Amino acid sequence: MSKTTNKFSPEVREHAVRMVLDGEGPHGSRWQAIVSIAAKIGCSANTLNDWVKKAEVDSGRRAGVSTDMAAKLKALERENRELRQANEILRKASAYFALAELDRRSK
Repeated sequence: MSKTTNKFSPEVREHAVRMVLDGEGPHGSRWQAIVSIAAKIGCSANTLNDWVKKAEVDSGRRAGVSTDMAAKLKALERENRELRQANEILRKASAYFALAELDRRSK
């Protein structure tokens, strides 16, 4: 999976999201505001819509996993995977040395 580069700074994203949330009235609908603002900053409407949804989740205005919680979950999953790998290595090493000890005693 390749990562795309972030073309827009966090400040630009925050400003665009604020403009959408504050500017729904003049545009008639949220989607019209998103399309208009996305064109002005040079991103796709779907990208800006994703930013708005994420901002709403992070602020608690929409249900979902916040950015902080997602990062913590990812770190815990990585740690869990590393611990499982370490346990598997230790289990194999223990079996190897137990077998070596049995061979040593039988001679």
